[in-house]
Amino acid sequence: MSAEATNPATSGPVTPGAPRRRGRARIDLRRLGRAALLGSGTRDRLPDAIGHVAEAHRAHYPDADLEPLRRAYVLAESSHRGQMRKSGEPYITHPLAVTLILAQLGAEITTLTASLLHDTVEDTDVTLDQVRDEFGEDVCYLVDGVTKLEKVDYGAAAEPETFRKMLVATGNDVRVMSIKLADRLHNMRTLGVMRPEKQARIAKVTRDVLIPLAERLGVQALKTELEDLVFAILHPEECAEVKALIAANAAGEGDPLGDIAGEVRGVLRDAGITAEVLIRPRHFVSVHRVHRRRGELRASDYGRLLVLVNEDADCYGVLGELHTCFTPVVSEFKDFIAVPKFNLYQSLHTAVARSDGEVAEVLIRTHQMHRVAEAGVVSLRNPYAPSEEPSDGAEDERVDPTRPGWLSRLLDWQQAAPDPDTFWSTLREDLAQDREIAVFRPDGGTLGLPAGATCVDAAYAQYGEDAHACIGARVNGRLATLSTVLRDGDTVQLLMGQDAASGPSREWLEHARTPAARIAIRRWLTAHPVPAAPSPAPSGQRPPQQPPVAAPRPEVSDSLRPAMANAVVDREGATVRLAGCCTPVPPDDVTAFAVRGGVVTVHRVGCPAVERMKEVGRAEIGVRWGDTAECRVTLIAESFGRAHLLADLTEAIALEGVAIISATVEPPTQQRVRHTYTLQLPDAAHLPGLMRAMRAVPGVYDVSRAQHSAAAAH
Repeated sequence: MSAEATNPATSGPVTPGAPRRRGRARIDLRRLGRAALLGSGTRDRLPDAIGHVAEAHRAHYPDADLEPLRRAYVLAESSHRGQMRKSGEPYITHPLAVTLILAQLGAEITTLTASLLHDTVEDTDVTLDQVRDEFGEDVCYLVDGVTKLEKVDYGAAAEPETFRKMLVATGNDVRVMSIKLADRLHNMRTLGVMRPEKQARIAKVTRDVLIPLAERLGVQALKTELEDLVFAILHPEECAEVKALIAANAAGEGDPLGDIAGEVRGVLRDAGITAEVLIRPRHFVSVHRVHRRRGELRASDYGRLLVLVNEDADCYGVLGELHTCFTPVVSEFKDFIAVPKFNLYQSLHTAVARSDGEVAEVLIRTHQMHRVAEAGVVSLRNPYAPSEEPSDGAEDERVDPTRPGWLSRLLDWQQAAPDPDTFWSTLREDLAQDREIAVFRPDGGTLGLPAGATCVDAAYAQYGEDAHACIGARVNGRLATLSTVLRDGDTVQLLMGQDAASGPSREWLEHARTPAARIAIRRWLTAHPVPAAPSPAPSGQRPPQQPPVAAPRPEVSDSLRPAMANAVVDREGATVRLAGCCTPVPPDDVTAFAVRGGVVTVHRVGCPAVERMKEVGRAEIGVRWGDTAECRVTLIAESFGRAHLLADLTEAIALEGVAIISATVEPPTQQRVRHTYTLQLPDAAHLPGLMRAMRAVPGVYDVSRAQHSAAAAH
């Protein structure tokens, strides 16, 4: 899996201002390689070659049993003996380096054992059965998960199918991808001996697939270093420019970030808050992004302050003190503690300014939050330990981080993409999307979606292919079209139709942003082709006659037809009309105004026309409901289009004993249909029950009283 050689040019640190750990690591690996070849250590003693791994592991697990680690090293060293990397180093230095990376992040013993063995099945005579017999099913599963498929069997499809295999394995155990990410990091550190074209190819796959996976799994420590290594290979000129900027800043006078850090320590000490205040240098890619966004950089832009505390409540205490003693930059505040990111990340983000205008970005988190921010799923220790409560299976990234919702959806759509090229291109496209929004369901669940996702994407994320029957949505309680773009924190209620034969239109593809939605829609459209339009009649022949279509009857406005409800006004002999703009019926609160021809129009009190008449000086006339008789009302039914909807609505109205005077159906837009009915009721008391009956018709989402133009009432 990993035959790349070490490149001295890339062995230096990539994080500005960070300790030069990588130089020491290179020296250690050579020493470890020699120790491996010498076979140091006895059967009952931990080999010297894995001393660094044991030390890093015990920093997280002081009482760990290292016997599985010793046996794994013995098998790995003996099976790889005689193999060399292209740099000339013993091959065993690679699994040792990968295991050391994971040990430093806090991986538990099963992961470390599998990491030492991760190349044995692929590159030596060791078999999976041997690994299973010696180390158990879990270690065997992890080793199998990261083992490449052979090019002799798969040809050009070997790489995409290997990633498909790893993703499926990760769906059952996220530790598979932890090992793969650490493996790729060490290979990227030692990539320089490869031909430039191979470096570029590996760097692009790392950029398009591995870095997004590291981000989604929350392993920021690996993600940031991988970003810098890729940046140096694919954008050497920009990388050189960033290095020059960092060097110039380091050589400059003054250290405003250090000064602000000292002031923050004093503020927190005076407030009695125990905290560790660190300067966290930006990595190369981060400096590059800030430079592109802001132009000329200030000295304080090359890093951020990191404040570490013991308890969650202390985070907010620190925030309060900083916002009191400095000037907060309100636009920079984000609370990822109350609302964590989909990848487990929790922290408070803010920025504060001194009186001299220097601004410092500040990250505030607990020590535990910091471990999770750096190591993500690796920090979960053994997420599959029997003592832990089982997941309820909900697709909520914050409930079950070992099977995040985005991974479940990825595994779902990959099954519908059997072609390796389609899978590979769609995977890169999916991972390229910035999954930064959390959308809430009414039942309390959460959907993680990419920025720019629409209600169409939410439907397929929640229901899979059952989303074909989706007919609309409510976003934050308000009706919305399926094309509505969702924002972080929105609550989405998806409305499902009853017609099993209904399905998505081709227009849905224009609104789908996620591969799961697009693949499902395309599959449905392929299986349900639209019949071709009839061919034009040959010259000289008359086209076939189509049956006539009845034109809709024009709507009858209540303002043009006498109402039959009894209304009594304080003006003798006046002709009373119920206003068509608001169609009042008992027991509505009403008022009245005199209009031309000695007619008095009666309005609902809340009608917009009432305010307009008052503004032009028309006097209100007292009015009350008398003994009620038949009354006329105009109702608007908003619905989603489906077969037989008009017939079902008409039947529901008739069953309520109501006569339809007129009906108008507007042409559908985005599967939404608007029906306007002028109805004759036996009495006003029937109105609430009638509206409930109409709302109960499948596909109808709202029924309301008509609000016509106020001009009709004048």
